[in-house]
Amino acid sequence: MGLFYNKNNCFLTSAFIVICLVFPIKSSASEGNEELRDRARQAAKKATKYMVSEVSTEGGYVWNYLPDFSRRWGEMEAYESMIWVQSGTPAMGNLFLDAYHVTEDPYYWKSAKDVARALMRGQLECGGWNYMIDFAGDRSLKKWYQTIGKRGWRLEEFQHYYGNATFDDKSTISAARFVLRMYLEHLDPEYKRSLDKAIDFVLESQHPIGGWPQRYPLYADPLYYDYTSDYTHKYADYTSYYTFNDGVTYENLTFLIDCYRVLGQKRLLKPIRRAMNFYIITQHGSPQAGWAKQYNHELEPAGARTYEPQSLNPGLTAVHINHLMDFYRMTGRKKFLRPIESALEWLKNSKLPVEIRENGKYTHPQNIELGTNKPIFVHRQGSNVLNGKYYADYDHRHLIGHYGQRVNIDVAKLRRKFERIKRLPVDTLIMDSPLITKGSIETIPRKQYLRSVSQIENEIPEKESVEEVISDLDKEGRWLVTNCMTSNPYIKAGRDKHDLQQTKQTDRYATSYVGDSLDTSPYRDKSDQQYISVSSYIDNMHTLLKYIENSE
Repeated sequence: MGLFYNKNNCFLTSAFIVICLVFPIKSSASEGNEELRDRARQAAKKATKYMVSEVSTEGGYVWNYLPDFSRRWGEMEAYESMIWVQSGTPAMGNLFLDAYHVTEDPYYWKSAKDVARALMRGQLECGGWNYMIDFAGDRSLKKWYQTIGKRGWRLEEFQHYYGNATFDDKSTISAARFVLRMYLEHLDPEYKRSLDKAIDFVLESQHPIGGWPQRYPLYADPLYYDYTSDYTHKYADYTSYYTFNDGVTYENLTFLIDCYRVLGQKRLLKPIRRAMNFYIITQHGSPQAGWAKQYNHELEPAGARTYEPQSLNPGLTAVHINHLMDFYRMTGRKKFLRPIESALEWLKNSKLPVEIRENGKYTHPQNIELGTNKPIFVHRQGSNVLNGKYYADYDHRHLIGHYGQRVNIDVAKLRRKFERIKRLPVDTLIMDSPLITKGSIETIPRKQYLRSVSQIENEIPEKESVEEVISDLDKEGRWLVTNCMTSNPYIKAGRDKHDLQQTKQTDRYATSYVGDSLDTSPYRDKSDQQYISVSSYIDNMHTLLKYIENSE
């Protein structure tokens, strides 16, 4: 008889193997895995039922909640009628889809459909999404902007009610990607209508030169748009600028590439190429061959929020170098490599002085001044949005704490990667490019786009980690956590003129996340207060789902 070697270091005869196939013998380890896998399934379902039945609002979610639901937060405190498009709701929808693929439990599919319907209800007529959706309507949303939003000192993007959609923080694109996933499941026309609106919105909002604004449509609707009537009217409206910051251009571009790959829409090719070329067009000239986070209508580096001064940005430049190498892989066009040499040279020559690198923790400043190539740093004075101000200078001390002013960039590693890709044959590079086609477009299989958690991260969690996640689930089905972000409740300023004058020049809040009691900006709660956290739920679910899918 032939001998076979199994994974438990035992030699087995072929006859025994046949017997095993007919009468499976479970080892104690296998039984233990199966028992833990069943418990993981039960815990995941219990936690999800709680989130869906008790936490969701019309199928959507914010970020964090007090256990009694008396307060809740997205990036800022939210009304009960609100859900957050930025990060929260699409992330939950993607989790439900992942859970459905792993468990094949239709409950998760139904939960994903609830999320999709919530997002589609809040999709604006233009085809995009705002940071949040208020199911109580525009009057309620505008009130939020005029109170909670307007008082967020460090969150200037929430101080104005624009009445349009935003690409900032992937808000529109994360919703659009989730709707794309939902459509690809069964090619249901219910999702196709929303998806087409979103694709058309991305195409319409793209400037002919290839970039995108932060918000769109650009025009000001007098019924909604209140920017010019605000107390900060002296500042330019940066939302119409060509924007790289927070992934605006890159996320839009990669969304179009994904749509091209799975839908085969040839009309997307030219907008994709224009967006790639926009990186080349906007590179600053040598010797400062970097990029800015945004550009004005004359394609000049521009400031945005008052703590984002006009400057070149080394961190963004390093990101762009990687993107340009990706574009080269996808197209085989050497024009995408040409800007890299000068950009690397600029990064090499723009490091922080050794004495302020904190023993190698940082290498470069966040912002570099045009012309002088000097690092510039942002500070703030005052105690809230009514009396506070941000300003930039050359002083590296007492920096604002909520927006990093120094970064760490491994220029040598970037250089090695650049030299390596230059040596590779072009034919090898573009072999699997989603943009190179011969004749008719060949779309990728739909299921290839529907990533499961195993493809997000292949590492199987340790049993101890799974046991801990299961044991942390309380009787109600909650994973309660501490140290989430909280905020001061909105209060009217009242008799504040004297008090505001007294605190106008204070440096007490120079490095903090939040100012005085009038500031509604979120900050880390260091107390023992417990929260229901969407991100913690997603992390714990990923641990359980990865174990369910990958354990034997």
